[in-house]
Amino acid sequence: MGRKNNTQVPDFILLGLTDSEEIQLVLFVLFLQIYLVTVLGNAGMILIVRLDLLLHTPMYFFLSHLSFLDLSYSTVIIPKTLENLLSSTKYISYVGCFAQMYFLVFLGAAECFLPSSMAYDRYVAICNPLHYPVVMSTRFCCSLVFGSYLIGFADSFVNVLCIRRLHFWDSNVIHHFFCDTPPVLALSCFDTRDIEIMIFVVAGSTLTVSLITISVSYVSILSTILKITSTSGKRKAFSTCASHLLGVTIFYGTTILTYLKPSRSYSLGKDQVASVFYTIVIPMLNPLIYSLRNKEVKNALIRVMQKGQCSEQLK
Repeated sequence: MGRKNNTQVPDFILLGLTDSEEIQLVLFVLFLQIYLVTVLGNAGMILIVRLDLLLHTPMYFFLSHLSFLDLSYSTVIIPKTLENLLSSTKYISYVGCFAQMYFLVFLGAAECFLPSSMAYDRYVAICNPLHYPVVMSTRFCCSLVFGSYLIGFADSFVNVLCIRRLHFWDSNVIHHFFCDTPPVLALSCFDTRDIEIMIFVVAGSTLTVSLITISVSYVSILSTILKITSTSGKRKAFSTCASHLLGVTIFYGTTILTYLKPSRSYSLGKDQVASVFYTIVIPMLNPLIYSLRNKEVKNALIRVMQKGQCSEQLK
């Protein structure tokens, strides 16, 4: 399937997760179920936040955008993965591959910074509750979300611009189930060290700034929680923070494992397992971790359903 001439390849072949047809069928069913749960969970979260006035708060504003990013992220990857699991060719066009890579970096970088905004929101709510309505104004929250998307755009632009300078003459076989940066870089017939350094600096800066913001926020939060005398108050604060930290740990752990290393050290097995987590599993888990186990969300769901039933009765 490789190509040994001096013509830029018009398309790529996604090797996928396995050559076994039986395992491919199992993965198809599994990924399809995960995608359906992801769509229902994240789309449901967006609708509930939009329809229930009591959830029109900064925390749920950020959560609704997190759900949008997770939903978009999954849609960029899973449908094509499902198609390839049932196909024997597994082709993706040159343009389609770079478009997929662009949106993956854009959405992934935006999702790196959104938890920073959420961490700062929790910091203000717990450490400075009296100033919370003033600090976390609608305009400021919109600015934080816009900043996350802007950083995602900048990161993806630099990433794709760097990789488009490369030529792929020797092979068009990508050892992955989607067009990710490390396996695509590994295909280049030129030395990619300069490009790897550029991408490493951009991705590393994004992750570092985000992690520092989250760490400082939660150290301050922990310090404040320990000063709370009420047991119920401590429990409530820890519960909110634990959910956020669990999601952050899984997302950042798998992302750092995959991206902050040279592309030549790309490992088919280990990196694919990590990629399945942060591209397929985490978007499904985030609504459960952050929102759907929350009493406020459950009560909001009940209120929305009751409103719907009342509307039906009036008709």
